[in-house]
Amino acid sequence: MRGRVRRKAALAALEGVVEAASEARCALCERPLGRRVEWHHVVPKSEGGRKTLPVHPICHRTIHATVTNADLARLYPTMEALREREDIQRFLRWIADKPPDFHAPTRKSLER
Repeated sequence: MRGRVRRKAALAALEGVVEAASEARCALCERPLGRRVEWHHVVPKSEGGRKTLPVHPICHRTIHATVTNADLARLYPTMEALREREDIQRFLRWIADKPPDFHAPTRKSLER
């Protein structure tokens, strides 16, 4: 009996996670998340970070194409600080009206 109770509790918890995920928003662009979600370390693991936030794959690739891990840890330890970069603001204006599962090639920044 204990196994059945645990499975039911796990399924109920999973349903709550799925409902919460459907209402979740990207930590960078703040659009609703789509089917694919990646987890971004605000401070990279290589720099001692542990906290992760959900982001769209295109947003995640843009972060890492634009800013080095060392700069993420030192200059942009929060998503708010990262959003203040001019190139990130330009990306956010461009991506604002795209659907949640939108995908496009990501180019590395020349300023990096």
